[in-house]
Amino acid sequence: MNAPGTFGRWIGIGVRGVLLASVPVVAWISQAMVADSAEGSVIADRFRRLTRESTWRKADEVELDFRTYHPQGMTVVGDRFFLSSVEVIDRGEGRGVGHLFEVDFQGKLLRQVRLGEGSMYHPGGIDFDGRRIWVPVAEYRPHSRTVVYAVNPESLEIRRVFEFGDHLGALVCDEARRGLVGVSWGSRRFYRWDLREDGELPVEATAPVQWDNGSHYVDYQDGQFLKGTPWALFGGISRMGGDGSGSFALGGLELVDVWEMRVIHQLPMMVRATGGASLLRNPFAVEMRGTGLRFYFVPEDETSMLHVYDVD
Repeated sequence: MNAPGTFGRWIGIGVRGVLLASVPVVAWISQAMVADSAEGSVIADRFRRLTRESTWRKADEVELDFRTYHPQGMTVVGDRFFLSSVEVIDRGEGRGVGHLFEVDFQGKLLRQVRLGEGSMYHPGGIDFDGRRIWVPVAEYRPHSRTVVYAVNPESLEIRRVFEFGDHLGALVCDEARRGLVGVSWGSRRFYRWDLREDGELPVEATAPVQWDNGSHYVDYQDGQFLKGTPWALFGGISRMGGDGSGSFALGGLELVDVWEMRVIHQLPMMVRATGGASLLRNPFAVEMRGTGLRFYFVPEDETSMLHVYDVD
C-alpha cells in the first residue's frame, strides 16, 4: 500500500489514542504506487471471473474490541484498516456523531477521530487513494447535504474539502486520472468531480458530472477504486420481499466503470454472517490473496466482527 504524503492545509480535529510514529516513505513511495496499480488490475481481472458458483471460504473472524456503533465504510492502509461509523443520538432532531476508527487486524482500536458538522454526522463509504482517506459525512436522510473530508492516515489530521447539496453515501478516488466519484443515497445517482494536478478540487466543485445508475438490484454502501483501471468495486444490499417475515437482504458486488458510466460485472453475495446478516451490510474491502481474492466485511452494529473470506 502507498504511504501518505503531505497535502493541502490540514485542520487538526481532536485525536484520541496513542499516535503512531511517522515512517520515512520518500524512497519507496513510487514503487508502492506501481505495485498498487498492478494489484488493482489483477483484482479487477479476478473479480470478473467470479460467478454465483464461486466458493467463499472463511479465513478468519475477529472481534473488534470497541463499541462500533453503526459501521458504514472501510479501507485498508498497510497493516491496518480504517472504519467509518455513525453514532445516532436523535435521528429526528438530526443529532449524532460521525466516527473514523483506525484498527489493526487483531481487532484492536488504535486511534479515532470524530467527523461532522451539526446535522451532517453520518459518514458513508470511504476510500484511500494512496495519500488520503476520502470521507463523506451527510445528514441522515436522502436529498440532503454532505461535507467531504480528506484525512491523513498517518497524522489523522482532517481537511474539510467541500460541501455538496445531496446525500453522498460513498466516495472513491481515481488519483491517476484525478477523479473523485460519489454515489447518492441508495446509489441511484453518480457524481464525478475533476481534481486539479495538485490533487485539489477545482473551484466549480458544486457542479460535477452526474449520471443515473442503471443497476437497481442493490444499493451501494461502500466502494473501493481499483488503481490502474478505470473501475471501482462497490458493495451493498437491497431488501427483497418488502418488510414482512419472508423478506431478506440480498448482498451484491458490482464492478463499475466510473469514466464510461456503466456496470461491468455484477455478483450476488449469498454468504451471511453467523447472526444472519448479509456480509455486505455496509463496510467491505478487498485485496489479492494467492490466486484469488481476500475480502473483509464488518456487518454487525455495536459489537462487531471482522469477517475475512477468500474466494478463487
